[in-house]
Amino acid sequence: MCGIVGAVGPSNIVPILVEGLKRLEYRGYDSCGVAVHQDGGLRRARSTARVAELQQAVADEHLASGTGIAHTRWATHGAPAVHNAHPHFSNGRIALVHNGIIENHDELRAELKARGYTFESQTDTEVLAHLVDQLYDGDLLDAVQRAVRRLRGAYAIAVFAKDEPQRVVGARKGSPLVLGLGQGANYLASDAMALAGVTDQIVYLEEGDVVDVQRDAARVTAHDGSGWRTVQRPVRTVQAHSGAAELGPYRHYMQKEIFEQPRAIGDTLDEITEVTPELFGEGAAAVFADIDRVLVLACGTSAYAGLVARQWLESIAGIPTSVEIASEYRYRDSVPHPRTLVVTISQSGETADTLAALKHAQSLGMPHTLTVCNVPTSAMVRECRLAFLTRAGVEIGVASTKAFTTQLVGLFLLALTLAKGRGRLSAGDESRHLKDLRHLPVAVQAVLALEPQVIAWSEEFAAKDHALFLGRGLHYPVALEGALKLKEISYIHAEAYPAGELKHGPLALVTAAMPVVTVAPNDQLLEKLKSNMQEVRARGGELFVFADNDTRIDSEPGLHVIRMPEHYGALSPILHVVPLQLLAYHTAVARGTDVDKPRNLAKSVTVE
Repeated sequence: MCGIVGAVGPSNIVPILVEGLKRLEYRGYDSCGVAVHQDGGLRRARSTARVAELQQAVADEHLASGTGIAHTRWATHGAPAVHNAHPHFSNGRIALVHNGIIENHDELRAELKARGYTFESQTDTEVLAHLVDQLYDGDLLDAVQRAVRRLRGAYAIAVFAKDEPQRVVGARKGSPLVLGLGQGANYLASDAMALAGVTDQIVYLEEGDVVDVQRDAARVTAHDGSGWRTVQRPVRTVQAHSGAAELGPYRHYMQKEIFEQPRAIGDTLDEITEVTPELFGEGAAAVFADIDRVLVLACGTSAYAGLVARQWLESIAGIPTSVEIASEYRYRDSVPHPRTLVVTISQSGETADTLAALKHAQSLGMPHTLTVCNVPTSAMVRECRLAFLTRAGVEIGVASTKAFTTQLVGLFLLALTLAKGRGRLSAGDESRHLKDLRHLPVAVQAVLALEPQVIAWSEEFAAKDHALFLGRGLHYPVALEGALKLKEISYIHAEAYPAGELKHGPLALVTAAMPVVTVAPNDQLLEKLKSNMQEVRARGGELFVFADNDTRIDSEPGLHVIRMPEHYGALSPILHVVPLQLLAYHTAVARGTDVDKPRNLAKSVTVE
């Protein structure tokens, strides 16, 4: 969600800024812009189209400079419009870009209007640009340091001033920002990926840091309560991969990432030969011995992974588990327990709501923390004591696919590890589960071979406006994930329910125009599920069923069946979600939507 790139160098850095924005497109945005210090003043180009169109506008405006900032915006305050797009100017001498939300922008706006400032946008960001300008007295670093002390909320910013060529100042609190160190040039970005190919020397700025970036030096400062002091942050060598990865034979990144799941799962399991606490980091054994319950904090798709994990943790490990939507958790009165393992799940490791929920849990006296995350250098990994790093690789499509299935792999290993530590996992069961895990890439590949049958279904779904998804037990969260995928990329209204809840309300919606997708593994709830399916058929509903081979559910008028290659027991959710991903993808393609960048959505949600 939103992306920042800034640079100070000896020659024209505009191509670096634009290329950095291209690498950040996966985060989601609805406008973009570039500002530079050129011909003794500030110049910019902004667009509500894609970065490719911005690149043309930059060329038309002949923007070229050694100092500049760039931004992709996901609208919060103010509609997606050019006048709301970043960078924002103030008095022709300050240029600023911003990720996050300034909570006290209204009172600052009133104060600045009283001082004579005129506002051209509805954004909270323009307030910040004017505030820096009002405080500016020839030293940009000092002005930014004073400005951020006035702010409430979350921000990552990059600023430069007309009167100080070859200087950009950045600051962060609650939104990610990194410093890139180069040879004779230095950079800022919201994500190390933006600097791939430019530098691999990355400094991850910490909460409250303000950084002074110049051509030959960069200095990080932090406020210690009495004043600003220069601080040292570690420099990491980060091999970031470009977001502009090759599509190969695929039409969209989402399709490519669906088909990368066998490899992603295999990589995540690479070299794992036994169930051991060390899979989760140094000191994990002591932490696991000191817990008697689990609290999962996550949002969106990751929360559905947590719901699957709850059933594994309780049935396999016998440990009480609760799952909280991160954006709600810290705003309610909960009952903390010091022997809780707080598990956060996040693809990016920068999800603002989950980070805030994690810190809230810690503040309540729950120090045992673990994250399941795809980005080893992320804030989530740095904040948690333990981590399981999935190896899904870069996920560019906004709708998560391979990140979800690799999260499930990590969470299943957590359930096995806690079970083993509690004496609930025999050597034979451990061996069997590991064998099943190692076979997963082959099993997922067999599911992917069902794509032609799913495409045939998608042509029917493309004409629909609504859909229901049903599942039971372990597969209810899979139904939730299938409905989420369909709605977020095809824009079809979709809801998921535990199948047993049909008669408690949703059955009123069932007609021949409402497709009902059912996840039907051959488990202990199958016969109950068949009864629920009959309830749908009796009301004229049309069923689309993903069934295991031995369920004895056959296609007939009003009942369409795609047979899964094999039943996979406890790991079945990882297989059953794959055809739901394919159904959403091909339905979206048939409807002509922007699959990889669905409207109004962002890949990395870094604001509340």
